[in-house]
Amino acid sequence: MNRDTVPAATVGMPTTVGRPVARAAVPADAGGIIALRSELILSEPLDAEWAALCSTRLARRLAPGGDARAYVAEAPDGTLVSCALGLIHPVLPAPAYPRGLAARVHAVATQPEFRRCGLAREVLSALLDRLQADGATLFELHASKEATPLDRELGFAADPALMRMTRLEGVDRRIEAPSGRVLLPPEDYASSVPKSTGSAFVFFTNEHNRPVQLRATYSQAHPWQFPGGTMDHGERPWQTAQRECREETGLAVEGPPCLLASVFGLPGGDWPFSTTGCVFDGGRLTDDQIRSIVLDPDEHDAVRVLPLEEWKPLMPPQDFARLKAVMTARLTGTAAYFDSWDWGNS
Repeated sequence: MNRDTVPAATVGMPTTVGRPVARAAVPADAGGIIALRSELILSEPLDAEWAALCSTRLARRLAPGGDARAYVAEAPDGTLVSCALGLIHPVLPAPAYPRGLAARVHAVATQPEFRRCGLAREVLSALLDRLQADGATLFELHASKEATPLDRELGFAADPALMRMTRLEGVDRRIEAPSGRVLLPPEDYASSVPKSTGSAFVFFTNEHNRPVQLRATYSQAHPWQFPGGTMDHGERPWQTAQRECREETGLAVEGPPCLLASVFGLPGGDWPFSTTGCVFDGGRLTDDQIRSIVLDPDEHDAVRVLPLEEWKPLMPPQDFARLKAVMTARLTGTAAYFDSWDWGNS
């Protein structure tokens, strides 16, 4: 907590600027948080070397998968004027902390000219809510005299049994390069990483190497598609491709699987997930097999076979680029990597 207190009669929000905006901290805020802690909390401010080391380590711990959580308040000029920093650490599970996670509030600091306007309460309350949402149920902090009323109001209580000791004898106090990232429990790490859906498709041509595609009833933006779709729970890509092809065309592809392309798309528009897909070679269909295709009217209403270049005016550029990459892979025998099938693009 802040080590110095400015009398209430002499402080207040500057009248020439707006109220600072509170938000969740990101790794780029590490330097500002360390500067506030060094200036306002520590009995001896950090020198440049220690400040740089702390900033580097905190930035890594604020990144996805790290064990640090923080909220900051930012002045209109971008300067951090208030912060609340917490560190999650594992403990043995118990009824009071069933997930075995505790949290230590490591720093709460506000620049003197921005005190008495509720910033400390705002960032600390947001931090405690975030720590609780991440599974921590045991909280501790070192409270300064001036911060004790706020801490008690937020639920902290003094613990007469708490003792503290620092042992530096025999410890190498040289500054070392950061070691590895502190790991969170698997479920917490999983919630922090980007999400992606999986899909799989089957690519057919006729006997003259002309691509076969289906016209989708569900998408005007991407009208012509390969048979295929999104993976179900527990499916592997080849199983998805076989199932979707059978459901959409009535054709059974037996394998063995031959991968023609991997396709990746970033999220965009109204779709919040990236997409990772596999396109498998379904081989060359005879005219009789093409005529035997039975479409699901809820998904497709036409089958078309055209030379590659005649598909170009019928499709968005990214769809034709994907089709061309898959066709090239078929002809050359080298699998394609296509990573620009992004959502929201045409």
